[in-house]
Amino acid sequence: MMKAEPKASFERRLALFGATGSIGRQALDVIERQGGCRVVLLSTGSHADELAELALRWRPEHVTLADENGYAKLRESLTGTGIRIDAGTDAAAEAAAEDDYDISVNGLVGVAGLMPSYHSLRRGIDLALANKESLVLAGDLLGRIAERNGVCIQPIDSEHSAILQCLQGEKIEEVARLILTASGGPFREWSVNRIKSATVAEALAHPTWKMGRKITIDSATLMNKGLEVIEAYHLFGVPPDKIDVRIHPVSIVHSMVEFVDGSFKAQLGTPDMHLPIQYALNFPTRQPYKLRQDDPVNWPALEFEEVDKDKYPCLGLAYRVLESGGTAPAALNGADEAAVERFLAGEVEFGDIYNLVKAALDEHSILAVDDMETVLEADYWAREFVKKLEL
Repeated sequence: MMKAEPKASFERRLALFGATGSIGRQALDVIERQGGCRVVLLSTGSHADELAELALRWRPEHVTLADENGYAKLRESLTGTGIRIDAGTDAAAEAAAEDDYDISVNGLVGVAGLMPSYHSLRRGIDLALANKESLVLAGDLLGRIAERNGVCIQPIDSEHSAILQCLQGEKIEEVARLILTASGGPFREWSVNRIKSATVAEALAHPTWKMGRKITIDSATLMNKGLEVIEAYHLFGVPPDKIDVRIHPVSIVHSMVEFVDGSFKAQLGTPDMHLPIQYALNFPTRQPYKLRQDDPVNWPALEFEEVDKDKYPCLGLAYRVLESGGTAPAALNGADEAAVERFLAGEVEFGDIYNLVKAALDEHSILAVDDMETVLEADYWAREFVKKLEL
């Protein structure tokens, strides 16, 4: 999925999905500092006030909002600007399928990001991707589309950006292992029994990264790292038994590659998403980093630990669905999103997230994936199963 050469450098028309989220705002910060892109589409799920603020600053041609309840407020805020406004659950996907843009940045969270990724690639448009679910649900299908249309999928996740940087100039057949690093979340030093009854506030207290609620809970269960294992499999074509995870509490080493001769390459830096976003937008070239620089002498000691599978059983589910293939990863994604929602709502305990997802996978009938409808149906089935399951 990384073979295609990026388009020639020019002021590209950029569509930004997930504009009001952490990735979206940092992407706009990078664009403002480096130039080279004109933002023509801003799309987000909710937060009409924030979207209006960004639209007035960036003056895109089109904005979309998934939450129809915010449409009137958004329209009022943008009266007289000439900016086209659409709202509804399908508005982002429709914009991805129809608008005129040269590069897509997808920072949406959850299955809502799948169809914008699909439409961008289907139209032969390069995709800078932070939406994990796109590759988790439909990695094989999206990979075939990208290869057929000669377009790039550039990872924005810090871990996958690190691996991509380490692989430059290397041969994939000389890779012994990809090693994804994980902070271990807030429960790295907790006992297994204590973790099972952790509160929502405790699970949201991530020690290193500031992220949205769902991804923060996934980091606490290490499901987030499991999803990244699936992404790495699709992005780099390395089999699952050559993709490892190591706990690295200070989050300085974003990931590593071990080669067959025993050497390692790692990409290091402070926990900051600006760099992977900038790298994705400019690949394969590097642009000057116009934000703060950090001297390695200020970094803490670099420590690594093996993953305690009893503390983080969700990680094993990701390897399981990779082995199963077909719709199993889509079922994993839907089940996890529903389980996290139930935990955040106070309906189940933290330890029940794993139990709910495993139960859905045990019950799921795996099908081959040849189209998006099959993927979305599997995701929906798993969500509904988890929502209704009594533990």
